[in-house]
Amino acid sequence: MPKVEIFETKDGSHSLLLTDMNETYHSTHGAMTEAQYVFLSKGLDHCRKLFPDKEVIKILEIGFGTGLNAWLTACKVQGESYEVEFASLEKHPLSKEIIDQLNYTDRMGTVDAKELYDKVHQADWDQLVRISTAFSLHKMEGDILNLPLAEGYFDLIYFDAFAPSKQPEMWSQDILKRMFAALVKGGVLVTYCAQGQFKRDLKTVGFETEELPGPPGKKEMTRAVKP
Repeated sequence: MPKVEIFETKDGSHSLLLTDMNETYHSTHGAMTEAQYVFLSKGLDHCRKLFPDKEVIKILEIGFGTGLNAWLTACKVQGESYEVEFASLEKHPLSKEIIDQLNYTDRMGTVDAKELYDKVHQADWDQLVRISTAFSLHKMEGDILNLPLAEGYFDLIYFDAFAPSKQPEMWSQDILKRMFAALVKGGVLVTYCAQGQFKRDLKTVGFETEELPGPPGKKEMTRAVKP
């Protein structure tokens, strides 16, 4: 269990400081703002345009963390004409004590949002759980190098690992090759990172990359496609 401290980011939403690594779980400029921009707007919305006829969008997340991305995705797809099947990897799950202190539902104060947040975090690990009519969740505890990933299965990857300077092993070509293999043809990977070596490595393993304007506090982010 990692040692973490809760703090408030610039948009008022909480994030965590991983004290041993001196690394934050989200942007200090806004945890919810970054998640909604990078993963929902530039990821899910874009993927939906690429695959408009798919009844189920299959998402793989690298780094469940606080569950923010999973929960926001669950909220977003309520009432939509498609469903999301969401798989998320996490090597070090957070305790319920930490999760219960986060203020995300205060900032999206509907009854449905609170109910979805609770269901996302109460879902058992290592099994597929139906969270709502539009969203199912499979939280997987373990290391991406050891967990089986079906090849050509996912439409979209949320790559939300800690920064390359803090966790370089997560940005290796071996990891990128596994994610490339897991995507369908035309599938998309999105991440907050725009590091030059990372983008070169994406191209080396077969991705086509696109530089996009970043969320507040970041000049750029990266979107990559499996051609």
